[in-house]
Amino acid sequence: MRTKMFSALLAGAVLLPFTVSAASDAPKRLQSAAQAFREVMGIPDKSIPQDLLSKAECIVIVPDLKKGAFIVGGKYGKGFLSCRKKSGVGWSAPGAIRIEGGSVGFQIGGSEMDVFMLVMNEKGVDRLLSSKFTLGGDATVAAGPVGRVAQAETDARLTAEILTWSRARGLFAGIALNGATLREDTDWNVELYGKTLKNREIVEGSVAPPKAAAALLMELDRYSSRK
Repeated sequence: MRTKMFSALLAGAVLLPFTVSAASDAPKRLQSAAQAFREVMGIPDKSIPQDLLSKAECIVIVPDLKKGAFIVGGKYGKGFLSCRKKSGVGWSAPGAIRIEGGSVGFQIGGSEMDVFMLVMNEKGVDRLLSSKFTLGGDATVAAGPVGRVAQAETDARLTAEILTWSRARGLFAGIALNGATLREDTDWNVELYGKTLKNREIVEGSVAPPKAAAALLMELDRYSSRK
C-alpha cells in the first residue's frame, strides 16, 4: 500500500510542473504549434509527405510534449487539433487537447518533443472528437513515413486511422504512440473562445477561430490544401 502511494506521489511530482506551466497559455502555445509545423515542413525531403497531408481529414500538433522520469516515468503535453471544413476548403478553428501516457520503471532523465498526428479517415475523426480515446487501443495508429512522397507505406500505414511523427533535438521521424491517451481540454477552449465548447462543436460548427490561431491556419492552408 505504501509503495503504491509513494509511486503515485512521485508520478504527480513528475507531471505537476508540466501541468502548472501549461495551465493558462493557450494563445502562446498556438504560436508554438504553428512554428513547429512550419519548421518541420520547411525541409521537404524530411517532412510529413505532402500527399498524406492532402488526404488527411484532421491534424493534431502537440508542441513540447514533455517526458519526465524519476523512478516513475510519464508523458504530458497540450496541443491542438484542426479538421477539414465540410466544404473541403480550409481548416476549422482549433480545438484544444492534452495527451497523457506513462510507464513505470527505473528511469532518470527528461526530454521534450513536438508531436504531429494525421487523422486519415472518418472513423479516426469520430474517435478524435470524442472526449477521450487511446492510441493503439480505441484507434489504430502507425508511425508515419518521412519525405516528399510516402513511398515506404506499409499495409499498416495504409489502413491506420492515425499516423504519428515526433521531432526531438532536430531529429524528425515517425513514431507509434501506442498507449497514449488524448482528451479534449475544455479549460483551454474556454480560454480561447470565452465559453465552454466541446471540440466537436468547434470543428463541426461555425465557430470563428481566435486571432491567435491565424498563423497555424495559414500554415495548414499553405502546406496541405487539396488540389
